[in-house]
Amino acid sequence: MSGAPEGEVRLPESLSGVEPVQSVRTPIRLEYDYRPSTSAESYLRAYGEKRIIGHRSPVDGAVFIPPRGVDPRHGVAISEEVDLPDTGHVGNFCVTHLPIPGRKGLEVPYVSAWIHLDGAAVGFLGLVRGCPSEEVRIGMQVRAVWKPDGELGTTAENILHWEPTGEPDVPFERAGNRSFHAGREEETDA
Repeated sequence: MSGAPEGEVRLPESLSGVEPVQSVRTPIRLEYDYRPSTSAESYLRAYGEKRIIGHRSPVDGAVFIPPRGVDPRHGVAISEEVDLPDTGHVGNFCVTHLPIPGRKGLEVPYVSAWIHLDGAAVGFLGLVRGCPSEEVRIGMQVRAVWKPDGELGTTAENILHWEPTGEPDVPFERAGNRSFHAGREEETDA
């Protein structure tokens, strides 16, 4: 507009006294077409049967969850599928005191933990419930709490959360990512 300093917006006289728009909220929707790999498809189907599967590396026997179809460390294809128990331990964790918008039924504080299944080389993320957040600790043994049979689908959300088993903790020096290596050392010592 001529006559207005650069960067300044002049409104028509008919809009004088009207509050300027600061923001606009509009509904938005994104649709994704996700095609899981053969390994991911098997993994999700197993969840529908209250089973957890992984893949065993032909290099050193390490079991990866979720199954990837390949040992990511060595680039070797994996075809051996392994059933894993729905028990493990807390490798590390975070206590969160802020709610997740839109997530109903998740009371704060809640505990997000890296769950290391018995027999797996790596862990994966899960919620720990069934005890006060201040009682969660590295090495605490946990078990999956599954959805009722009639509510199961082909999703990892079939595990509602993980709860303490009451069994003695995994020693700190053998917890988390160290658990697989500690187990391998025990095998070679025997």
